[in-house]
Parts: sequence; structure tokens; C-alpha cells
Amino acid sequence: MDYVINGLPMHVLLVHGTVVFVPLAALCTVLSIVWPIARRRLGIVTPLIALGALVLVPITQQAGEWLMKRVDTTPAITAHTGIASSLLPWVIGVFVVAMAQWLWFRYGTTQADGMRKKLGTAGSRIAGAVAVVLVLILCGGTVFKVAEIGEAGSRAVWENSFSQEAQD
Repeated sequence: MDYVINGLPMHVLLVHGTVVFVPLAALCTVLSIVWPIARRRLGIVTPLIALGALVLVPITQQAGEWLMKRVDTTPAITAHTGIASSLLPWVIGVFVVAMAQWLWFRYGTTQADGMRKKLGTAGSRIAGAVAVVLVLILCGGTVFKVAEIGEAGSRAVWENSFSQEAQD
């Protein structure tokens, strides 16, 4: 496949979508697990955004591999590529959690007085707290990974390629 759009490498365009969708999926997933109002308002949107991120990441990575074969390989590009290859498992985790929590809150709760109410045993509260902590770790790690990859990619492109002084 030719990864070029209007003469530009597709990777540089897809990166912008990845940088938006992956953290947005993580944010919606966190909001959905800790804030019932957000969970009700977001509904199926959270797993759909996570699915979009899940689809976008491998396409962006493939476009990046295509681009890497067409530029000079530098240590900065190699570092960026190495870090970027670890993003997909994180995004898979966000998608699985987003989908699981949507299914749980949609179908795994009981109805009481017209409102959704989880079973209130001490064990279920502890399990819920553990789930929240794990989701926070997963989503925080995913956002950190995106920032780390983006910073490495920016260095690969821009480091030593511009002047501190304005060109007249």
C-alpha cells in the first residue's frame, strides 16, 4: 500500500488522530468508571472511541514503518520506533476495559426504583475500588505512552533542524 496523501506521508497525518483518540478513549474510560453521570451520558460512545483508537494505532504504525524505509535511519528515529511499537497492547487494554465496563453497567447491574444500582456487598465495593485503581493505572500509562512516543517522534523530526534565531 502507498502511504501518501496529497504528497505527504500518511504517518504524519495519522499521528494527529492517534494523539487525539487514544488519550480521549482513556479519559472517557476513566470518567465512565468513576463518575456515574458521565457514564450515563457517554454510554456506548466510550467503547466506540476506544475502538476507533484501536483501529487507528496499527494503521498509524504501518504508515510509520512505510515511512521509516524512506528516510535516513537515525538514533532518534530508531528510539521513536522502538517506543511506538509498545502502544498497541496499552490501547487493546483500554478498549477491553471500556467495552467491559459499558457491558457491566448496561447489563450487569440490577434495577431498583428506576435507577441502576450495583449490589452493595463489601466484597463488591472492594472489587469496584480495585477496578477503579487498575483502570486509572491502565489509562494513565496509556496516556503517558502516547506522550513519550510523541516526544520521541518530535525529537526525531525537529531536533537540530531549526534555528533559534528568526530568519529574515
